[in-house]
Amino acid sequence: MKTVKLANGIDMPVLGLGVFKVAEGAELVSAVKEAIRLGYRSIDTAAIYGNEASTGQGIRESGIPREELFITSKVWNADLGYEETLAAFDETMRKMELDYLDLYLIHWPADNRYIDAWRALETLYKAGRIRAIGVSNFQIHHLETLKNHATIMPTINQVELHPRLTQKELIAYCQENNIRVEAWSPLMQGWLFDNQTLQAIAAYHNKTIAQIILRWDLQNGIIAIPKSTKPHRIAENMDIFDFELTLDEIAKIDALNQNLRVGPDPDNIDF
Repeated sequence: MKTVKLANGIDMPVLGLGVFKVAEGAELVSAVKEAIRLGYRSIDTAAIYGNEASTGQGIRESGIPREELFITSKVWNADLGYEETLAAFDETMRKMELDYLDLYLIHWPADNRYIDAWRALETLYKAGRIRAIGVSNFQIHHLETLKNHATIMPTINQVELHPRLTQKELIAYCQENNIRVEAWSPLMQGWLFDNQTLQAIAAYHNKTIAQIILRWDLQNGIIAIPKSTKPHRIAENMDIFDFELTLDEIAKIDALNQNLRVGPDPDNIDF
């Protein structure tokens, strides 16, 4: 699996398995093990997903040494705050039965409680319990606020990003500040599979639309975490390293942007 270097020098796979909305249980354990067997080395979960235990089980049963894997989880809004976030991290570790995380994120910029939560992440990072820290769903102004209080800047900003929401201004800001951008819902939950532009590009390369979108992410320097529990989809999503999109094709995909979200607007959250 190809990797990119984060600001603190550690390597992160450019493609990972997301497990959003996958329930605890055998299906998830099997999906995580299958993804790792196929060559995935990055697994992304979150406290609010309610599936950290099965995710951890799949990781432990994969047979791959822990140090070869890159595991991410996220602290939920109800647990933002210094002591609250420290306790939430301990609970995540208990459920996953892991000794450390590779990446821990603040899931949403809820109120200004993320400032104290960030101090907790810095504490955990300095203690060696997390290899990298970051945020999710942060807009530029959230990152600017954080910059005024942080001693360590986020290495990752995980945001909704796909051809209908290209986030070019946010990407440029993150690049200027040495923050890697990671795309959740990179396939827009399947909404793009009947798009004629993507169909034509996919047909030319003899690839699926999902593979075209993930390749577009890769060539734009975006880390992606497509979600699937189906073995053939997990394998398909990884088969993106044997072709390249042209600059013209990338421009055509960029032009599909409509600033359209399938998830919440980070500036208007009430959860």
